[in-house]
Amino acid sequence: MSTKNRIGVVIGAVLILVWCLLPVAWIISLSFKSQEAITTGSPGFLPRDGGGAGWQNYSDVIADDQFRRAIFNSIGISLIATLLSVIIATLAAYAIARLEFKGKKFVLTTALIIAMFPVVALVGPLFDMWRTFGIYDTWLGLIIPYMSFTLPLAIWTLSAFFREIPWEMEQAAQVDGATSWQAFRKVIVPLAAPGVFTAAILTFFFAWNDFVFGISLTSTEAARPIPAALSFFVGNDPFNRPASLLAAGAVVSTIPIIVIVLLFQRKIVAGLTSGAVKG
Repeated sequence: MSTKNRIGVVIGAVLILVWCLLPVAWIISLSFKSQEAITTGSPGFLPRDGGGAGWQNYSDVIADDQFRRAIFNSIGISLIATLLSVIIATLAAYAIARLEFKGKKFVLTTALIIAMFPVVALVGPLFDMWRTFGIYDTWLGLIIPYMSFTLPLAIWTLSAFFREIPWEMEQAAQVDGATSWQAFRKVIVPLAAPGVFTAAILTFFFAWNDFVFGISLTSTEAARPIPAALSFFVGNDPFNRPASLLAAGAVVSTIPIIVIVLLFQRKIVAGLTSGAVKG
């Protein structure tokens, strides 16, 4: 690579990093400011600058019962939706990859269309249906739509992985005395682990970051997830929203996603690239 190309790559990488990280740096700086500093437009965000609140915003957010309840709701709903979606998608994708039946391509195409369907178009019908069924403002009322949108994408992803696994490996396991279920559980699923992990990550991210369903299908703190709960942080003055507390809450709610990415980044990359290079 020539010197000119290297300089171009470095400049491009720096611009991309600035574009991606500037909003993050901005909201972190806001989370350390006091509300008075934000109102007056003070540039400082450290206590010694006269406009900083230090860690007080984080202490206030974590001490808030509404915020803690929202974090609990998000964790529970996201984990349950992820677990159910991965189990169902693994079984469905294996059947699609291994079995020959009429309409298989139609099933995959329909699944992809459902995954790309606009979420807003379903809010009205789901609102009326959930109130009729008695599951409005409940965990179940959010888990079902989360699974409806993540299952098709997970099935599409996993079916590609299962198709790349040699059929002979499963047959060899059955020849050695394993049942069909044992061969699937002990041979096929471990080989498709990168795809299963990728499907789980995509499902969890969708459920954790969702705002439309969370704000439309809940009315109390009983099931309201963290993205929707942040919109109800109005403070003592409803006409002067606590931007510093909102920023601190947004940073705290992002920490689980960052931890997951840092801990499992190798598996995430392996899962996203394995299906792309196999052919």
